[in-house]
Amino acid sequence: MSTQERGSAGAPVGTASADAVDEARIPRQLWVEEPAGRRRMPDAVRTAAVRAVLIMALTIIQAVIAFLCTLAGSWLAFPMVLSSVASTVVATWAVLDVWVTRQVWNQRHGVVSVPSSTARQMRRERRRAQRAARAAERDEADGRIRGRRGAGDLSRA
Repeated sequence: MSTQERGSAGAPVGTASADAVDEARIPRQLWVEEPAGRRRMPDAVRTAAVRAVLIMALTIIQAVIAFLCTLAGSWLAFPMVLSSVASTVVATWAVLDVWVTRQVWNQRHGVVSVPSSTARQMRRERRRAQRAARAAERDEADGRIRGRRGAGDLSRA
């Protein structure tokens, strides 16, 4: 059974129902928006990650050039090997910088929920301040309402 026969649900190929199915189809779009699988990285973390990737790419290029210079027996091989070792240290530092930046961002912005989290303490203080503001607003509104009732115009049940 062909795909066209299955699509027409048993009707012979070339009948009016098969043509209607073809005309009723919505054309496929070239670009379809899909929701992101993961949330976007914070700006500070993304900047550190881009920096680390660039440094690592340069380190790999430098190591390849050092290897090729060594194979060719060039005088440039020794300085390139030394600079490759130094670049490897810098690349390791850059990767650690990404990790530390991510941890600091999580700690400051409340992603990590551990009792010692600074963000949790800040949230707690913010909630206290909001509750106090709402209570003050409520007391102020109650005072205005009570002032009207105190005039004796309305009876209290």
